[in-house]
Amino acid sequence: MTSSLAVRRWWTIMPIVFITYSLAYLDRANFGFASAAGINQDLGIGKGLASLIGALFFLGYFFFQIPGAIYAERRSVKKLVFWSLILWGGCASLTGVVSNVPSLMVIRFLLGVVEAAVMPAMLIFISNWFTKQERSRANTFLILGNPVTVLWMSVVSGYLVHSFGWRHMFIAEGAPAVVWAVCWWFIVKDKPAQVSWLTRADKDALDAALRAEQAAIKPVRNYGEAFRSPAVIKLCAQYFCWSIGVYGFVLWLPSILKNGSTLGMVETGWLSALPYLAATIAMLVVSWASDKLDRRKAFVWPFLLVGAVAFAASYALGTTHFWLSYALLVIAGAAMYAPYGPFFAIVPELLPKNVAGGAMALINSMGALGSFVGSYVVGYLNGATGTPAASYAFMSVALVAAVIFTLAVKPQSPAVRTLATPLHGKGS
Repeated sequence: MTSSLAVRRWWTIMPIVFITYSLAYLDRANFGFASAAGINQDLGIGKGLASLIGALFFLGYFFFQIPGAIYAERRSVKKLVFWSLILWGGCASLTGVVSNVPSLMVIRFLLGVVEAAVMPAMLIFISNWFTKQERSRANTFLILGNPVTVLWMSVVSGYLVHSFGWRHMFIAEGAPAVVWAVCWWFIVKDKPAQVSWLTRADKDALDAALRAEQAAIKPVRNYGEAFRSPAVIKLCAQYFCWSIGVYGFVLWLPSILKNGSTLGMVETGWLSALPYLAATIAMLVVSWASDKLDRRKAFVWPFLLVGAVAFAASYALGTTHFWLSYALLVIAGAAMYAPYGPFFAIVPELLPKNVAGGAMALINSMGALGSFVGSYVVGYLNGATGTPAASYAFMSVALVAAVIFTLAVKPQSPAVRTLATPLHGKGS
């Protein structure tokens, strides 16, 4: 493999991947700022119903993961993501013009439906372009769209809400997805063989490396066999528990900070951003080390355990030590995000290409279900108890369960793992 091939793929594909997932995450995470800024009072939403509305996104997200992944795997990532971008940008902007609770509930659910296929589709897209030795880092650049988006979105949303209100925030932050859809359509190709910026020799070399990987993996006949495999079942349970912690944290952090202090929305936005800055740094370091050492599990469970301990310590502190509790939340946020790259590199190394996309969609759909549980229960506990202490304990227990399931997953044998051909050069 030439170094120019490695460099060209990273600089061409990764910005596209990053921007696309960033926009998806923007339109799902900004609801927490609307909650902190008064959407509940404006629309007459009670505390229990507010938690349900915040979590409804994940129900739509849960149901349409696998159909979207199958379409992306068998037909086209490009077409699927193009229409998803247009539809989720429209739904996100429409949130800013709702006048009643039923319409808000419908839009939140539909937003989950149209975003459902994006994550598995993008993971399939990456597996078409990057080899095993690169995949943890490639996945991380995809998922970096999550913390990096929340990082700047926390600051921007704080200012938008402060200056214009929550309605204008939704409208302004939904429009970029529609604009990006046009760019996506003209610059993206599904597979290396379809592009003109790679030479025939580079295309053949990359194809040979990816084929060698597939030859090293035990064949699986169909989705049913893949979904019943012990590793996939354990990874589904793991991601369910992990997502409880992540999305309980993401969706309700602004409200936790706002209610636990006398800070305004702008200051709350800045404080909400810091955990995601720490998460971005942690993700880059962990994914690099995972690819360098060719280890996956060892870069997943220890960080989830750190997150669990940080939440437990926040619970033990109670509500009387705001800044110390906030420091622990920064640690928890960074620790929960750090293992994403290695985690999503596990499935393509366990399962062949014909079923890996569907398996990733199944795992991600269970993560969506965990996200629904996490965002609903954390919001409910915060409203019912008046403090975040109970939700800290809940998220801590969920992360401990995720650690246990991660340790239970059996890796491939070393004899099989060594068969894949590495891709040499800078960026690989």
